[in-house]
Amino acid sequence: MSDNYRSREERRRAMNDNKQTNKSQGNKKKGGIFRKIVAAVFILGIIGLIAGVGTFFALISDAPKVDDSVLKDSFSSKIYANDGKTVLKEVGGEKRTYVQYDEIPQTVKNAFIATEDVRFYKHHGIDFYRIGGAVVANFKEGFGSEGASTITQQVVKNSFLSPEKTVKRKVQEMWLSYQLERKYSKQQILEMYLNKIYFSTGEVYGIAKAAETFYGVTDLNDLTIDQAAMLAGLPKAPSTYNPYKNPENATKRRNTVLNLMAKNGFITQAEADKAKQVDVQANLVEQNEKTSKYDVFIDQVIEEVQEKTDANVSSSGLEIYTTLDVDAQDYVDQLMNNEIVTFPNNKFQAGLVVLDNETGAVEAIGGGRNRVAGGLNFATDIERQPGSTIKPVLDYGPAVEYLKWSTAEPIKDEPHQYSNGTQIRNYSRNYKGWVSAREALGRSLNIPALKAFQAVGADKAQEFGEGLGLELGESSGEKFAEAFSIGGFTEGVTPMELAGAYSAFANEGMFTKPYTVTKVKFSDGTELDLSPKPKRAMQDYTAFMVTDMMKSVVEAPYGTARAARVPGLDIAGKTGTSNFSAKEKASFNIPEGGVKDVWFSGFTPKYTVSVWTGYEKNSDGYIYSENEKAMAKNIFKQVITHVSQGEEKGSFKQPDSVVKRAVEKVSSKDVKKPSGATPKDSITYEYFVRGTEPTKVSQVFVEKEKEKEEKEEKEEKAKLTASFSEGSNAINVNWSGGDDETEFTVNMTSSDGASQTLADKGSAGSTSIPSPTPGATYSFSLSTNNAGSASASVKVPQTAEEEPEDDSESEPGDEEQNPDEGTRPEDENENDGEETDQPDSEGPQNPDQGQQPDQGETENSSEPPSQPGNNGNNGNGNNGTNGNGQGNNQQPPATPDQQTENE
Repeated sequence: MSDNYRSREERRRAMNDNKQTNKSQGNKKKGGIFRKIVAAVFILGIIGLIAGVGTFFALISDAPKVDDSVLKDSFSSKIYANDGKTVLKEVGGEKRTYVQYDEIPQTVKNAFIATEDVRFYKHHGIDFYRIGGAVVANFKEGFGSEGASTITQQVVKNSFLSPEKTVKRKVQEMWLSYQLERKYSKQQILEMYLNKIYFSTGEVYGIAKAAETFYGVTDLNDLTIDQAAMLAGLPKAPSTYNPYKNPENATKRRNTVLNLMAKNGFITQAEADKAKQVDVQANLVEQNEKTSKYDVFIDQVIEEVQEKTDANVSSSGLEIYTTLDVDAQDYVDQLMNNEIVTFPNNKFQAGLVVLDNETGAVEAIGGGRNRVAGGLNFATDIERQPGSTIKPVLDYGPAVEYLKWSTAEPIKDEPHQYSNGTQIRNYSRNYKGWVSAREALGRSLNIPALKAFQAVGADKAQEFGEGLGLELGESSGEKFAEAFSIGGFTEGVTPMELAGAYSAFANEGMFTKPYTVTKVKFSDGTELDLSPKPKRAMQDYTAFMVTDMMKSVVEAPYGTARAARVPGLDIAGKTGTSNFSAKEKASFNIPEGGVKDVWFSGFTPKYTVSVWTGYEKNSDGYIYSENEKAMAKNIFKQVITHVSQGEEKGSFKQPDSVVKRAVEKVSSKDVKKPSGATPKDSITYEYFVRGTEPTKVSQVFVEKEKEKEEKEEKEEKAKLTASFSEGSNAINVNWSGGDDETEFTVNMTSSDGASQTLADKGSAGSTSIPSPTPGATYSFSLSTNNAGSASASVKVPQTAEEEPEDDSESEPGDEEQNPDEGTRPEDENENDGEETDQPDSEGPQNPDQGQQPDQGETENSSEPPSQPGNNGNNGNGNNGTNGNGQGNNQQPPATPDQQTENE
């Protein structure tokens, strides 16, 4: 039913009223939804707040109390050997010198505040500005990647809490920091911090002890700006920034602190620039405090605990469980003290590490000779060019891993260049032609190593090396380049790093970063497992095949480290040598043959031992004699023999992914199976990734045999005839056969035993023996260089008066022998043209490399033998011939005396 309106105006008003009503109802609906959303958010916020507060109080419910004695007193820590019972040392606070706040100059305070907590005087224990930045970093890189700890929080962490990076510990740390700020003044908190902080190995804790240890300063007011900045930069990484060990890193860190001081107004930029000009080692005191037993290992332990936990070893009352094997460490210490091997001189240094391959645990460290407390550790601190010890890691390892090279992979050792055109040379300055990857590594040839690196590519080689714990490319601060393929690093590696990389080959491709601490127990009863987890760095076939190639380094026929062999032990390894630059040679008067570093890194199935030898400074000396160059191998041999005593020897296990096949020795770019004609000395056994083994059979020796047979068919055997001629009263001798290269030697022997040479290395020909003795028998023998031999004999008849009356027993011509009947069957095939091995034309090899093995090469075997000079002949090589190959019956044969005069 329609609505009735009395006028149009009435209807218009009615319509407007409806619109307003609908709009109002719509607004009511929208307003109701918004209010509901706001209410829901508010309620959720209240719930979240309550939950958060509840969680917060739950997390801090068991937080320790702020205890004055804990804040200021030191509790010693015990360090245990790998048996978990033997206490190696109790590290306490006895080397700490406590100083009051007023005794610390403002410059020192400012240096630490600018570096560690620039807003120290503005916050109440927690800096929310820094937390915001850390939160962003943690979202990007994972929880714990960046901290925002204030100085107050660091005091709390080092005094009350374990250094685990967990939410609970962080919440408790913030809560206790707030409590600490309520109870103590900023000055008291800074005093606690500067007296507790860890500076260096040798138990250097607190600013006062650090000033005395590094600069001999007992009054902190005597510290200069550059010295204060140096000390302020140390706590972040005490070993990395140690000015004694790493002056370059220390300089960069000090300058960073100076820039922060200037940026925050503590010093002027001019003062900062002036301080930067001071040599970071200029005012350091000489270190002369001798280390005590196990200190070289304990120093590494303290650094590792500091790095992984930030705990204060000297004052936190820790129980630290290490990987040190007392027997192994005692033996290494004796060796370093000149009791087992004889070192060339007092400045000659060595660094070594003993690793358990399966766990990655460091069982002993040889940190150097005549070492002082806090001094350079030659096993963990030095970074030296690794030389050829890097070849398994960056060249052959990646080639097997990514390209599935076999141990027989052919590589041509020939003149070659880096990609930029720079020439590369082998140490021996010569080339071997086609060699297998095994031989190339065994002989330590540089050119095949670079070719392997180039075949894989720099990116893959770097990836492989970094997977074994090496810092390469940007992480090392230098560009990764092709020169790395033969150890041409700018900085280098440490024996610890190299041992870790090698141990992965022995451990079926599993890498564990070397470590010295298994776990730490804190004073609150919590435990922290510090042993790293293993990870796969390469396939098992790569580990086994590269290992087997490295076994050839210590074995005959061409290994460069045969002196490192130990009877009964399955050993693989690699030598390495680095040379001085031309500038260094000139500056330090280094003679030709003098080298900078000599390495040997090797392993058994159980242990890896990496050894470096050399001098700390170029001015200290250089390695020159063979005895000095052999020291690294000798040290390895002594140590690996000792640690392996009583251990199950074992051998490297071949995985199912690898097959062993007989192949013909490398002589070309192809690897093939041997044929039935391949000589035994040209067959070798090599390893292949399953599915890549060769299927084609080599035809090299089949073709050679065929060529030999065809040549023999074409060649005429040597022939020798001799007959008596009554008409001329002479014995006629003829010899022929062979080919253009055949050389004939003919000898005659008479009945009375007299002998005579009729032809010496001449060509085919003939001669006659005039007036032979009646009744005598003359024997003739023929020898050649390639057509066999022959013989004949003639009996000269009696004179007419002496001949027997009845001559019916002798038919005319009986005295002439059939040429073929005069040969000796057993001599027919003697030296009948078979090819012989050519002698190695190269000079003496490196003493470590040994003699050349038979490589089955044939490229020189077909060369014709050299032609001797003429023996008094007239151009055709015959003795007493007349130039046309026919004997001169008018001239008697030359006598031995005449032949000698003509040679």
